[in-house]
Amino acid sequence: MAQPGRDLGVDIGLSGLTKWIRYPRVGDEAAGLDVVRSCADQFGGAFARPLLVDSLRLLDSPLSERTITAVWLAATFRDFDLERLGVDGREWLRGIVGICSDRIRRDDPSFTPTAAGPVADRAMTEAVLTEIRSVAESLEEACAHHSYNAVADVVPALEQVVTEADPDLGYRLLLRVMKAYFIPISEARYERYLALGEEFGLGEDVVDDGDFNIWPDLD
Repeated sequence: MAQPGRDLGVDIGLSGLTKWIRYPRVGDEAAGLDVVRSCADQFGGAFARPLLVDSLRLLDSPLSERTITAVWLAATFRDFDLERLGVDGREWLRGIVGICSDRIRRDDPSFTPTAAGPVADRAMTEAVLTEIRSVAESLEEACAHHSYNAVADVVPALEQVVTEADPDLGYRLLLRVMKAYFIPISEARYERYLALGEEFGLGEDVVDDGDFNIWPDLD
């Protein structure tokens, strides 16, 4: 389960990118790729490796283009809207892979990206699926029925990322969607999120970057 670049003190990989690409709103594909280059260069280039791994896991998975696009749209609150820009989800990931590979080669000229492969961890997969399903109604209500940033079928898309690509990435994208749509959570759920993140080897700063909508008295 261990991956490079997981102790940077910020959200990592593709879930981290979905946060950073939102502020300020990015209006075209070229500007979006500039944000990817900036992210890949963060922490002396260390951010490029987890971003590359996440992108390769999705590209190498059997996930449909629609599923990949759906999780991206929800995680970015449609602030970088692949559909509006006419960008295919897999095409977008290939652009990320190219940028990350180029950044890594600046320090390691012999680097060649290889297939990341799926992560087979039944216990962690089930743990993340349990968390997704426990907020499924709230997720669908918030995402599919949002007045101006609606995204349909987010729950099945997240489940497919977990089961067909990587439970770690699926978990981080779940958290990012919960934050993007400011879905209320209880303190008990927040504590579960921290504990599950710790099992994945994610630091508290990765799980909680200040964007959760926590209600202490929420059941």
